Amino acid sequence: MIWQLASRLARLLPPEAAHRAAVRTLSLGIAPSPSLPSLPVSLAGLSFDNPLGLAAGFDKDAACPDGALQLGFGHVELGTITPDPQPGNPRPRVFRLADDGAVINRYGFNSGGMGAAKARLAARQAGPNRQQGVIGINVGANKTSAAPTDDYRLAVTSLVAFADYITLNISSPNTPGLRDLQAGDNLRRTIAAGRDGMAAAGRTVPLFVKVAPDLEDADIEAICATASAEGVDGLIATNTTISRPQTLRSPHAAETGGLSGAPLFEMSTHVLAAMARHLAGNGPALIGAGGVATGWQAYAKILVGASLVQLYTALALHGPELPARVISELAALLRADGHDSIEAARGSIPDAGAAIRHALHLAQNV
Repeated sequence: MIWQLASRLARLLPPEAAHRAAVRTLSLGIAPSPSLPSLPVSLAGLSFDNPLGLAAGFDKDAACPDGALQLGFGHVELGTITPDPQPGNPRPRVFRLADDGAVINRYGFNSGGMGAAKARLAARQAGPNRQQGVIGINVGANKTSAAPTDDYRLAVTSLVAFADYITLNISSPNTPGLRDLQAGDNLRRTIAAGRDGMAAAGRTVPLFVKVAPDLEDADIEAICATASAEGVDGLIATNTTISRPQTLRSPHAAETGGLSGAPLFEMSTHVLAAMARHLAGNGPALIGAGGVATGWQAYAKILVGASLVQLYTALALHGPELPARVISELAALLRADGHDSIEAARGSIPDAGAAIRHALHLAQNV
């Protein structure tokens, strides 16, 4: 009851103020500590207690990794962290679309910079009270950078000592030119910069790349081919979208920025399924993100090929008890479908539409 009340009160605040309050609360360790079913996943040499993760964008400055893990997430992805501090875009820059179960943000990589994040992570590493769970660090380029690939190298070198994996964010719509890094030689150079950053630090961890949903099939195929050839360990599909479905009802629907939440679910799941089809079981593992708010939505992404699933917007809209609810629902769906593990279900319904219909029907009858 207390967490439901806290969520209702948070929704009375402006969205960015509510976001800051949530980060601060979790940084103090004020969070539910749920008892969860065991849903272990192994990926790229890492062991996850469950497949659900907190997507990048929530804890931009590594302020509350342990508080976030306490909510039940199997992994938490920090960031996006840039080499230099930057304020991001002018306020207001985040908008609730309550009628649509969605958010539009144009934060623009507001970041305290890698130095401040490194100090927090070093203090955490030396401390006695770390929560169990996998920590990813998501890095990006500064808005005014003359050499974006150098920014990825610098950030990885600075932060990889504290990461179980690194994600290269090349798909935010709120940094001009960033999505150009998804194509061809730009993608190869950015991946190489991430590898060079690890080499400079003397530590190698799995390397993930986060991609946009606003891609044609030929673009998806090219990204998969390059990621496979360059030895990328994971592809996160997807970031927010710049498209605006005609079904949006909120008065904020015309705001510029990336749209996340419920309207992104089907689009991102179709991109995920296309990636699974092009990879055909070879190359990077897949991490599904975009519009997940329930166990059946997480399950649909696993059915098309995801090993892990991430959410963020639903946490902002529904509060801190959501992760435990999604994990418990997912466990029930696996049992009802006759699967004894995430791996057994992964990729078993490769068509996105069919997977979505199956997962929803199953949830309605469990």
